[in-house]
Amino acid sequence: MKRAIYIFQSGSLRRKDNTLMFEWEGGKRSIPVKAVSEIHVFGEMSLNSKLLVFLSQNRIPLHFYNYYGYYAGSYYPREYYNSGLITLLQAEHYLDEERRMALARGFVMGAVLNMAKNLKRYDLKERSEEFVSGLEDINGISSIPELMAYEGNVREKYYASWNDILGSDTFAFDKRTRRPPRNPINALISFGNSLIYTTVLSQIYRTHLDPRIGYLHETNRRSFSLNLDIAEVFKPIIVDRVIFRLVNRHQITEKHFSSEANMSYLTEEGMRIFVQEYEKKLQDTIKYPNIGKVSYRRLIRIECYKLYKHFLGEKPYSPYVIKD
Repeated sequence: MKRAIYIFQSGSLRRKDNTLMFEWEGGKRSIPVKAVSEIHVFGEMSLNSKLLVFLSQNRIPLHFYNYYGYYAGSYYPREYYNSGLITLLQAEHYLDEERRMALARGFVMGAVLNMAKNLKRYDLKERSEEFVSGLEDINGISSIPELMAYEGNVREKYYASWNDILGSDTFAFDKRTRRPPRNPINALISFGNSLIYTTVLSQIYRTHLDPRIGYLHETNRRSFSLNLDIAEVFKPIIVDRVIFRLVNRHQITEKHFSSEANMSYLTEEGMRIFVQEYEKKLQDTIKYPNIGKVSYRRLIRIECYKLYKHFLGEKPYSPYVIKD
C-alpha cells in the first residue's frame, strides 16, 4: 500500500538504482519508491534533476514547506491523466458566471454544513442549527466576493465557538490571524490547512482534473486553486477534528510552540505530533453510499470524481457532508 512520506531532517534526497535514498548527517534511509504516494519536505533538502525525473516516472508529487512549517510550493510531475476535454470543460464552467457560482456555492455549503456537524458533535446544537438555517441566504448571493465574505463571517462565528470546544487558556481563540499566525491556536490552523491543501493536490493529481482552475478561489497567478476549493469541504472534518483531539488530549501543549516577531509556530516535535495524528485521520475509514468502507484520503479523491462527473454533465456536484 502506498503512503505519504514526511521528511523533517535536512539532508539530501536522491535516486539510487530503482529506489529513493535519503541521507542526513549521521544516517541514511532507503525508501522503496513503489510504496510512496507523495513526499512532504520540511527540512532543507538537496536534490537533482535525476531525482525529479525519477519522481515523474513514478508519479510522485513533492511538496515543500518553509522553516515555520507552512506550504511553500510543489514539484508537480506532468499530469499523467491529463485530459484536454476536462480542462476545456473546467474553463467553460469558470468563464460562465452562473456555472461558476453554482460550484462555488457547493464548496461553501459543504464547508458550512461540516462546521455545523462539528458544533453539534460538541453539544453546541443551537449554534449548529443557526449555521444550517443561515444557509438559506446563500442562494441570494450573486458574486464570488459576496460569497467569500459570507463564508468568512460564518467561519468567524465558528472559530468563536472553539473556546467552548477546547476550554484551554493556551489555545484560547480571539480572532483568526494568518500571515503570520499570532498565537498557538492560529499556528495549528495554519499548519493543518497547509497539510490539507497538499493532500488534496496530491489526490487531484490522480484524476483528470486540472488543479489550476478553481471556482471559489480565484484562478489567477497562483499555481493551483482547485485544491483550495475542495479543501474547504474537508477542513472541518479532518484538520479541525485533529486539532480538537490533539488539544483536548493534551498531546499538543505550549511547549510545542516557538514564537518570534509576533508570530507563533510549531516546533519540529510539534509538527511531528500533528502529522502523525493527521495521517491517522486520513487512514480512518467511514461507510460511503454504494461503495462501502473508504479512508478519508480516498474520500477526497471521490470528491474529485464527483466534480469530474459534474463537468461532463453526468451528475450535478453535491459536496460531501459527514453524518456525525
